[in-house]
Amino acid sequence: MKMSDMRKDLRPREKLSVKGASALSDYELLMAIIGSGNAQADVTKIARDVQKLVKEKGSELTYEDLLNIKSLGPAKATQIMAGFELWRRQFEVPDRPIIDSPEKAVEQLADIRDKKQEYFVCLTLDGANRLIAKRIITIGTLTASLVHPREVFADAITDRAASIIVAHNHPSGSLEPSKADREVTKRLQEASELLGITLLDHIIVTNDSYIKL
Repeated sequence: MKMSDMRKDLRPREKLSVKGASALSDYELLMAIIGSGNAQADVTKIARDVQKLVKEKGSELTYEDLLNIKSLGPAKATQIMAGFELWRRQFEVPDRPIIDSPEKAVEQLADIRDKKQEYFVCLTLDGANRLIAKRIITIGTLTASLVHPREVFADAITDRAASIIVAHNHPSGSLEPSKADREVTKRLQEASELLGITLLDHIIVTNDSYIKL
């Protein structure tokens, strides 16, 4: 049944205005979000296709997945993804810490602060600065040749990260950045600009303190 064939009081937007959002099925909510169809398909068909995709992908649904629906254009796909993301940010119970300051990043680095070798770590973050993953990139002496942007950003790309924070420990206890520290930071900053994944900070930690490069 097309939207135009429905009784006006049973159409999703009208129904929501009278009975509230809780009275709508998932399918009806999708129709309300999408709003209208196009020359290729009525909103009822688009909503069915999106609902099927949501059931298949769940929280892993991406903008690119939505664009695979032939009758769904970039504007509607953006609208749907923006709505889903806003809901996640505002109403889901957070199961991952929000890293919105150097201090909160340092809290994630407790395990490397007393290491006898240098550990280079990358924190990947989503658009709301929630921690996606923490990974050890290298262990050993930190040099520009050992810490390559390829290894740092490979998982960030897979994570669809919006930004990263990198960090390493100084077993010597000194917070003084070395020439290699600065070279690594420069190379990562250049790579971040090319890839569109923001490098928020490069942090050096010791047992009792830290600095940002």
